[in-house]
Amino acid sequence: MSNRTGFIGLLFLSIAFAFLLAQFILSALQIRQLVQPLNPGGAEQPPSRRIVLISQELDNPFWRAVEQGAREASSAYGMELDYTGPFRIHAEEQIKLLQKAVASKADAIILQGIGDPAYRQWIDRAVDQGIPVIAVDTDEPDSKRLAYVGTDNLEAGRRMGELVIRSATGKPAQIGVLVGSDAENQQQRLEGFRAAISRSPELQLAEVKSSHISRLQAARQAEDMLTRLPQLSVMVGLSALDGIGIREAAARAKRPDVRIFAFDDLEETVEGIRQCAIAASLVQQPAEMGRTAVSLLRDYFGGQRPAPQHFTVTSVLDRSTLGAGTAGAVCR
Repeated sequence: MSNRTGFIGLLFLSIAFAFLLAQFILSALQIRQLVQPLNPGGAEQPPSRRIVLISQELDNPFWRAVEQGAREASSAYGMELDYTGPFRIHAEEQIKLLQKAVASKADAIILQGIGDPAYRQWIDRAVDQGIPVIAVDTDEPDSKRLAYVGTDNLEAGRRMGELVIRSATGKPAQIGVLVGSDAENQQQRLEGFRAAISRSPELQLAEVKSSHISRLQAARQAEDMLTRLPQLSVMVGLSALDGIGIREAAARAKRPDVRIFAFDDLEETVEGIRQCAIAASLVQQPAEMGRTAVSLLRDYFGGQRPAPQHFTVTSVLDRSTLGAGTAGAVCR
């Protein structure tokens, strides 16, 4: 009888131990499930997206600023950014780099529109293969690009015209204009500028020439205009290097009386404003373009299709907005 009682007791102890062991294992599994999402190493991470940014010119300060903004956003969203571009402005090289990005199966592409049919075909091919494309700085509206991010160039041209109108204060003025190229963004700025000054009959657009996005060419073209058209009293540059080139030309032609209006905020442009050699500059936001483009791609991958146009702001840079040491000074 005692043996049977001992056996039954041992059986109950075994059952109790098995029950406690099962409870322990179950609790451990529950704790592991709760802790695992907090452990980055244990959580399953989505694959990193690779974005290729193709610039107009690799070391151009404007495009380096676009890269900076895009890289900041990519890092924040856990994406990879490959930055590339031709060493010198070269449309055919941009097409080849686009082809390479498509062939490498990039997850997304950010690029500048160049208005080339072959380029548009490759943009469309990328989109057809599931690679979203965003245009920055210059749009490629006839392609299947996802969106455009950049300056409202028509409005920027109008703002430039209004700056010139206020500077003229109702007095007659002959105006010479440099555009960077025949690219869409440059032509839109010119169109907006023409529209603005057409409201002031005392202002006359005497001549328009192209600098081919070259400081040297900007200086040569501006000096040629100032030499042949001595009546010019205002010169306007609609791309970043134009204002600097015009300033050099005005110095060589001994024309300190010419009022110069520039685009963007390169260091020498800012210094020209500080020294009263340049009246004002209309400044874009290239870093914001890069950040916005990557943010739109992040949203797109999350299932949100962006609006087709996203305009970044422009601001006026003159001596009143430069800050300390200039605001109180008056240019002659």
